[in-house]
Amino acid sequence: MEIEKRIRIDGTNPVVLFGFNDAHLRIIEERFDASIIARGESVLIRGEDAIVDQIEKVLKELVFIVNKTDSLSDRDVNTVIDIMTSGSSPELSPDDLDNVVLYAKKDYIKAKTPGQINYLRTIRENELVFAIGPAGTGKTYLAVAAAAAALRKHEVLKIVLTRPAVEAGESLGFLPGDFREKVDPYLRPLYDALDDMLPAEKLKSYIERRTIEIVPLAYMRGRTLNNAFIILDEAQNATSMQMKMFLTRMGANSRAIITGDITQIDLPARSVSGLVEIQEVLTGVEGVGFQYFDKSDVVRHRLVKNIIDAYERFAGEQNG
Repeated sequence: MEIEKRIRIDGTNPVVLFGFNDAHLRIIEERFDASIIARGESVLIRGEDAIVDQIEKVLKELVFIVNKTDSLSDRDVNTVIDIMTSGSSPELSPDDLDNVVLYAKKDYIKAKTPGQINYLRTIRENELVFAIGPAGTGKTYLAVAAAAAALRKHEVLKIVLTRPAVEAGESLGFLPGDFREKVDPYLRPLYDALDDMLPAEKLKSYIERRTIEIVPLAYMRGRTLNNAFIILDEAQNATSMQMKMFLTRMGANSRAIITGDITQIDLPARSVSGLVEIQEVLTGVEGVGFQYFDKSDVVRHRLVKNIIDAYERFAGEQNG
């Protein structure tokens, strides 16, 4: 049944919300096959009952973004529509959204799958979080985003990002350059994530002042990190002793996230992965949360899911 509904947008900049020549409203109209008319500080929506309800939810999300950032792009509008219509993102209260939504430069980062939503909630509720799952599920990216948000809100004074520099098929000794140049390729994904989230000059300043540190895991020994957000990436390649060393670096008012994929361990055959072992060691410990991802949480190119499926089938055939 077709209905008509007026929605007020008091307290929001309508020029930013509607876009130049109401371009944002035109995007919503095309995506939902409805009619939207802007009238001052309200909009009039005409369409099927269920569609009008969806458009109202989209508008509320967009109002939230405008009020937080005073900006809105066509990409933002399409992203919100994708999330709200995917069926994977439950309706969230404004308070919940304030914690879940993370802002990167002028774009905004939001959990896109049920696993990612639960991941961010687990981060909020625990001081130490382990994120385990396949590539492309957003484990590292969302961890870095959460760290950047905590720094921006002055919840911590610094961010420390680290990875084990495991020789995955290459020998560091034969790579050109000094030690920093040799380990840089291992740390590059962390730089890339930060580059997405912070303006270039601010990121450069943070690194120069050591507000943000990106270091190999071996450099963590002997340190105590207070008021810090610490992330250990590719933790499946940390040994049992390295994992213990890393976890005992946490000081007062510090938080840590450990990410990894236990199906891609590059350690020598006789070495025990600290990420595999820690799942038993810390079971039931208060303040520690575990988030497990699977291929349904993959948000990279659609082929990534197909590749994971293919490898699973191949492994099954080899074992069978």
